[in-house]
Amino acid sequence: MECHHYDAQRCRSCTLLEVPRARQLSDKEAHARSLVDSPVWLPTVAGAEAGFRNKAKMVVGGTVGSPTLGILDRELAGVDLRDCGLHSSGVTAALDRIGAWVGDAGLVPYDVATRRGELKHVLLTESPDGELMLRLVMRSTALEARVRSRLSSLRDAVPGLRVVTINVQPEHKAVLEGEREVVLTPEATMPMRLATGVTLRLGPRSFFQTNTPIAEALYDQARAWVDVLPGVRTVWDLYCGVGGFALHLAGAGREVVGVEVSDEAIRSAASSEVAGATFVAEDATAWALRQESAPDLVVVNPPRRGIGADLAGWLESSGVPHVVYSSCNAESLARDLATMPSLRPVEARVLDMFPHTSHYEVLVLLSR
Repeated sequence: MECHHYDAQRCRSCTLLEVPRARQLSDKEAHARSLVDSPVWLPTVAGAEAGFRNKAKMVVGGTVGSPTLGILDRELAGVDLRDCGLHSSGVTAALDRIGAWVGDAGLVPYDVATRRGELKHVLLTESPDGELMLRLVMRSTALEARVRSRLSSLRDAVPGLRVVTINVQPEHKAVLEGEREVVLTPEATMPMRLATGVTLRLGPRSFFQTNTPIAEALYDQARAWVDVLPGVRTVWDLYCGVGGFALHLAGAGREVVGVEVSDEAIRSAASSEVAGATFVAEDATAWALRQESAPDLVVVNPPRRGIGADLAGWLESSGVPHVVYSSCNAESLARDLATMPSLRPVEARVLDMFPHTSHYEVLVLLSR
C-alpha cells in the first residue's frame, strides 16, 4: 500500500508498511507458531491491505476555521489524515464532510498545549450496510445546543448517519473518551449485519473489531469448529462484548450464555433476541468462578492482557471439554495456555486483523 503521509513522515502508525505483505503474513504466522504448539495450522486469513478499517479515531486539531482530523505531531500541531488509506471509502468520504461541518459549526478544536477549546476527537464507525455512527468527544456540553441546532445540516451532508452522540471527556489526559454519552439522534444503536447471517447491535461505547471481513471470518471459524464437535449443548462466551461469538453459536439446540462487564454491550447483545442466547453483565472471571458446574464449551475473547491466572486455573480444573480462545496477543495467550496444560491445542488460525502492523488475531481450539 502506498501512503504519502508515511513517505512524508507525517504518520508512521503503519510500522510494517515497507515490509511486503506476504512477508508480513508469514512473519505473523511464524510468531504465532513459535508460541502456540498446535498440531494443525489452518491457512492464514489475509483480507485486504487497504480500505479495510470500519472505524476512524481522529484527534481534532488546527483552528476553528480550519480544523484537522487525524493525529498530533511532536509539537502538538494537528496533522490531517482524512484520506488515510486504511479507512473504507465510506469512512473517508464521511470524514471529509464531517471535517467541513465541524468548521462551519464553529466547534473549537481542543488545544492540548493551552488546554483550551472543546472538540477533542471524532470517532466514526461504519456498518456493513454503509450506515454510520459518529461520536464527538468534547471537553464539556458547552456546545451541545450548537451541535443540536446544526444536526440536520450534518445529516444532510452525511446521509448515512444513523447515530450521533456527544461523549464528554473533561480531563486533560490521554484518554480517548469519557463516561457520559449524550445521544442526539432517535437511534442509539447501529445494526451490524454481517455476511455470516448474524446481526450485531453496536452502541456508542460498545466494542467491535475494526476489520469487518476478518471479524466475519473469525466468527465463522469458531462456528465451524463448534458445529462439528459432538455433544456441545451448553456454551459460555466470556468477554462476549456485543455477543459476536455467542450469537453465532446459539440456536440449533445449543444454549449460550454471554458474560461481559459492560452494561451497554450486554444491552446491545440482548437486543438481538436470538433464540438460545442469554447475557449477563458481570466480570467474566468472577461469574465463572461462582458457577457450580462447567458447560460443554467455553469461548474466551479477552483484552491484550489475556484471561489471567484465576480464570485459566478455573478452566484447567473445571473439566470443561473444549475451549475456543480468541486472542489479539499471542504472548499472553501462551502464558494462559501454560496455566491449563490439560487443554491442548487441536487447531489454530492466524487472522490478519491489523495489516501493516505486528498485531494480529489468533484463534485456537483447545480440547482435553
